[in-house]
Amino acid sequence: MSDIDLTSRPQALPRLSLERRPFELRALTSGLLTGLTWGIAILGSIPLFSVIIMLVTEGGARLDIEALTALPPAGFEMGGGFANAIIGTVVMVGIATVISVPIGLLAAIYLAILDPHSPLAGTSRFVAKTLTGFPSILAGVFTYAVLVINFGYSAVAGGVALAVLMLPTVVLAAEESMKQVPQKMTDAAYGMGCTRSQVIWKVVLPTGLPGILTGVMLAVAGAAGESAPLLFTALFSNYFMTELMEPTASLSILIYNFSSMPFDNQIELAWAASLVLVLIVLVFNILARLIGQSKV
Repeated sequence: MSDIDLTSRPQALPRLSLERRPFELRALTSGLLTGLTWGIAILGSIPLFSVIIMLVTEGGARLDIEALTALPPAGFEMGGGFANAIIGTVVMVGIATVISVPIGLLAAIYLAILDPHSPLAGTSRFVAKTLTGFPSILAGVFTYAVLVINFGYSAVAGGVALAVLMLPTVVLAAEESMKQVPQKMTDAAYGMGCTRSQVIWKVVLPTGLPGILTGVMLAVAGAAGESAPLLFTALFSNYFMTELMEPTASLSILIYNFSSMPFDNQIELAWAASLVLVLIVLVFNILARLIGQSKV
């Protein structure tokens, strides 16, 4: 064996420079793509901000106490408001929430915990994802065939139609939220002697509550702005609702009706109602954001 020279030093590696060079190819490419992305984002937001500015300008000028508390005016009548449409929208969205949230939570528990890999779970998950792109007018046609033909136009029929649209969002959001619950938490609960139902109600649901509420808020925000299903189910009314089984006004249908009238007063009220509806949807989206910040 040859002798090893212990005095020799290893060859020095080339020194790497981490300094950013502005005219380097990678830096130029990154800057170009970043600027292009910002440009596309700004260009895409122009229509959104233009609509918001129009709503604030046109609708804000007509939005007052009378508009929020009075009934819709007749053709040549001045003044008036859309209080009945606000109440009708809140009632029908409330009915849809009461229907869709319990059913959605039960379906999500089955899909995420009870039997997530069964053929029924796979089929249900596929149907829920398909229904997220379901045309809203078909929900109105379905509810019309099931309820309206037999019982007439009503707030209940409108709530059922909105519930059909809300259900997929609630199911998928709740399922994903439950899947994000750490396995160690459920294993610890089982190790302490908890039953499966106790693990679901005491561990999984409370831990996944922020994600579940986020899905519910987003579903409510989407349902509040729907109009096509309500044309077939709740129709419209110029008066305050006195019972659930009667035609009921809503903001979206009022906007649709008033915007096509040849009267300036009704058109101004349509702008004001549009602003109120956008504010309602904005509030629910902000709540969904705030709730969603709490992570599992």
